[in-house]
Amino acid sequence: MGIPWDDVVVIQQGKGPDEPCIVTVNCPDKAGLGCDLCRIILEFGLRITRADISTDGRWCYIVYWVVSHPASLKVDWESLKTRLLSACPSCLFSYHFIQHSTSPSPPPIYLLKVWCVDQKGLLHDINEILCNLQLIIQRVKAMPTPDGRVLDMFLITDGMELLHTKKRQDYVCEYLMDALGERCISSELQLAGPEYGHLQGFSSLPPAFAEELFSSELLDKVSLHPLSHDMTKLKSPIVIVDNSLSPAHTLLQIQCVDQKGLCFDIMRISKDSDIKVAFGRFSSSVKGFQNIDLFVQQKDGKKIIDPESQKTLCSCLKEEMLHPLRVIIVNRGPDTELLVANPVELCGKGRPRVFYDVSLALKAMGVFIFSAEVVRHSTQERQWEVYRFLLDESRDFPLTRSQARCKIVDKVRRTLMGW
Repeated sequence: MGIPWDDVVVIQQGKGPDEPCIVTVNCPDKAGLGCDLCRIILEFGLRITRADISTDGRWCYIVYWVVSHPASLKVDWESLKTRLLSACPSCLFSYHFIQHSTSPSPPPIYLLKVWCVDQKGLLHDINEILCNLQLIIQRVKAMPTPDGRVLDMFLITDGMELLHTKKRQDYVCEYLMDALGERCISSELQLAGPEYGHLQGFSSLPPAFAEELFSSELLDKVSLHPLSHDMTKLKSPIVIVDNSLSPAHTLLQIQCVDQKGLCFDIMRISKDSDIKVAFGRFSSSVKGFQNIDLFVQQKDGKKIIDPESQKTLCSCLKEEMLHPLRVIIVNRGPDTELLVANPVELCGKGRPRVFYDVSLALKAMGVFIFSAEVVRHSTQERQWEVYRFLLDESRDFPLTRSQARCKIVDKVRRTLMGW
């Protein structure tokens, strides 16, 4: 079984600027492949508007219709194809080998230090540059100094897997300094050693903040930060389990508000729940809502018959569609802190471009980020990635006023959701 390597991933450009591009993946199947592909597409700033999935457990055929988000985003389509190919099992190996091969080792983590003249929107500008370079931020620590400078420290991995070469390291530093211009004083890049383990630490949040961020009862509770009118539509996800239409598969019928990363979230839940998607269709959005049909099986190849298993899966799907990310503003002593949290996959990966979207929203509102860090937080159910932004007071957004706080939370939420 095999096809030419160039045909494993095919990207067809839209006929017009408003038409989606079509990404086709045709390769041997593996557990979690759909989630991995959606993650890469999301990393490139693309939004999946429609998808068709088909697999027999050995070979899969997947089609994504994608659009740039925002529309002005420039996409390196060749790099996207290369990244998608890297996630696909080789067509040269047998199915038996693929199913029993060991998981790849985690990519090496590098430390990027950037000394800059501190300005509003600087963190977002650096983040955008790193995204363009296909560098994935794992952790960040921004440390401003009294003299108006800032040391930004990023723990990163390389989507191109070339950062071990001096050529790639030099290119990254030069590209970064050229793009930042006079704002950049210096930049350094090196393999992260154990002495930087504190940047990968776990957070200790006050119980009240942790309860607000990580409560498993968010479907029924009222947030400390009321939802805006358009966000209230998230209150109506529908998940129906049907075992009558297929002798071998359980049909999941889902209707929910269309949002950025929806396909990724559902495939992530399937991957972490050991649910195999044999056939799936993510229909195009109609009046802001999306319909999804998934024919699934459990890990053992059987239908989902047990009522408790059905209830657990439906509850998980509804919660993720309602709150794929958590956003609150809290007081941190005399200061104001914005907290954004998202679930971490069982493999340890967080959600792509969260830092990018949050910093973009704050920059658009003219809100200054005094310092920022990304940490992990563990609850009984799962591990979370928490983005902590210490905000600076401004005339346009006096952070002591509840109205200004609600505007910030709402803007960040809507940016993350792609609204």
